[in-house]
Amino acid sequence: MSTAKKTYKRITTHVLHSMKLKGEKISMLTAYDYTLASIVDTAGVDVILVGDSASNVMAGHETTLPITLDQMIYHAQSVVRGCERSLIVVDLPFGSYQGNSKTALDSSIRIMKESGAHAVKLEGGVEIKESIERILTAGVPVMGHLGLTPQSIYKFGTYTVRAKEEAEAQKLLEDAKMLEEIGCFAIVLEKIPAKLAARVAKELHIPVIGIGAGGDVDGQVLVLHDMLGLTKEFNPRFLRRYLNLRDEMVGAIQSYVRDVKSTDFPDKNEQY
Repeated sequence: MSTAKKTYKRITTHVLHSMKLKGEKISMLTAYDYTLASIVDTAGVDVILVGDSASNVMAGHETTLPITLDQMIYHAQSVVRGCERSLIVVDLPFGSYQGNSKTALDSSIRIMKESGAHAVKLEGGVEIKESIERILTAGVPVMGHLGLTPQSIYKFGTYTVRAKEEAEAQKLLEDAKMLEEIGCFAIVLEKIPAKLAARVAKELHIPVIGIGAGGDVDGQVLVLHDMLGLTKEFNPRFLRRYLNLRDEMVGAIQSYVRDVKSTDFPDKNEQY
């Protein structure tokens, strides 16, 4: 049982800020359905991200770009029904906020009203400042996301580490400070040098959550299916697999198939 679970009945943006002030690390995982969200919530995870990574792990797409706003709302509704404690953040999908602040506001309001989630997350810095500001005017909490931004994969052309060069590192730092200034309650930093991430976390007053950004940030996030070993193809350096659940599930299903074919299942105690 985590320390946070003993202390906080419900995680809010205010609680996350308090955790940063106290030096208490923030745990964050993705979830996309009722059953797994309930397990994650029960285990004491502070923040659940209904990520657009559902496009990959739930729908089998190569990138996060194809998932729609309606699909994100469906996943978010399922997660909300399974949770009592975690703060639930939902990714705004590609095309639902870039370039048009009114569209961004409408998308965010739909997520909040139709799913019951607690906040939204957007990828980018100064390029989407107007969209974030407009969302915030409606009282919708916003989490930022800098570094490797998967929705821009065709622009970058690679999933390699971002902000290794001085110019890009400086822009990231400036964008992070801007996101804090306009009112974001937290920021995710993905796949950037650990020293840069540590500097961002030190200079910002809001929580900084890392994924492939070292340990000197305020918390960590991973994709649930990756850390449980349900996926096998994705093996970045930052991923720690806590289970090999795919192999265990395959074994269990093979046992079921054998038992059905041998008429071992169901036995006399498993029928009416």
